[in-house]
Amino acid sequence: MTATKTDVPVTAASGGPPKDTGPGDSARRERLSGLVQQHGALAVLVIVSLVAPLGFDSFATGDNVGNMATSSAFLAIVALGMTFVIITGGIDLSVGSLFALGGVLAAWGSRHGTSVALLLPLVVCGGIGVVNGLLVARSRLAPFIVTLAAMLGARGLMLALTDEGAETYLIGKGSFLAELGQGTTLGVGNPVWITLALFAAGAVVLRRTRFGQHVYAVGGNEDAAALMGAPVARTKILVYTLSGLLAGLAGALNAAWLASGVTILGNGMELEAISAVVIGGTLLTGGLGFVSGSLVGVLLLKVIQNIINQIGSLDSSYQQVVSGAFLAVVVVAQTWLGRRRRLL
Repeated sequence: MTATKTDVPVTAASGGPPKDTGPGDSARRERLSGLVQQHGALAVLVIVSLVAPLGFDSFATGDNVGNMATSSAFLAIVALGMTFVIITGGIDLSVGSLFALGGVLAAWGSRHGTSVALLLPLVVCGGIGVVNGLLVARSRLAPFIVTLAAMLGARGLMLALTDEGAETYLIGKGSFLAELGQGTTLGVGNPVWITLALFAAGAVVLRRTRFGQHVYAVGGNEDAAALMGAPVARTKILVYTLSGLLAGLAGALNAAWLASGVTILGNGMELEAISAVVIGGTLLTGGLGFVSGSLVGVLLLKVIQNIINQIGSLDSSYQQVVSGAFLAVVVVAQTWLGRRRRLL
């Protein structure tokens, strides 16, 4: 007589595979990962902003908050253009030099009227953005190389206009351009209002227009986007043009705020903008990004810099150390969250 085998269900207690949690739990974990990726920087910003006043009495004062908001506005405008570029899977290293060039052009053009002061940096910096886009989209050159060349070229043009930085162009007090950079509305600096308006428009364009859909599609899978009929080349040209325009505008507003075209500004701004965009939840690989996240990323960087400045005993170089470490943590977290979402 042969023994019969009895089928025993395998359970987690008997060392078998864990019980399947079902599609509902997977969907919840995916939503949680998405929320952390999109709003993680905002949560950190809120926590830091609530804790900082406990150690620094001057942190939450009106003057300090106003200065942080205004100084953040210029980087935020640059980061807005960078957001569009990175979502397409590209990079723009020229924005720092375009920022400095835009400020010098605005200050130089202010001698010929406010219209020239505002239009000149937009035309020149936007034109450089067009060239970047054409070389990336039509010639299929690497964005890193193209924008690196533009960075050097724009910096050289700025130095040529200022006699190697020896000449500084001033913006007259009382002009409309000076009021645009230094004036306030409802107690808030005009550059802050301009930045908020640009970010609101950017959010609408990215989320509610066909162009925005094309930006995400190109960054997600360029070949698939082309097969679906998306104008890949035109989209790339437009995002680099937008990046150049916004960098030039930010430089012009900064020059209006300082009442002069300072030649030493913009060094390293491209790295700050990239950091803010990535910290805000935009993937460096493209296809996913948030305009609001980039604004939060800028604010978080500025709050951290302000705290370091208020400590007093720390050198300003620690700002770069902290920003770099924070960026590394964010990139690692993004990679981990991205892998989890693919596995779910």
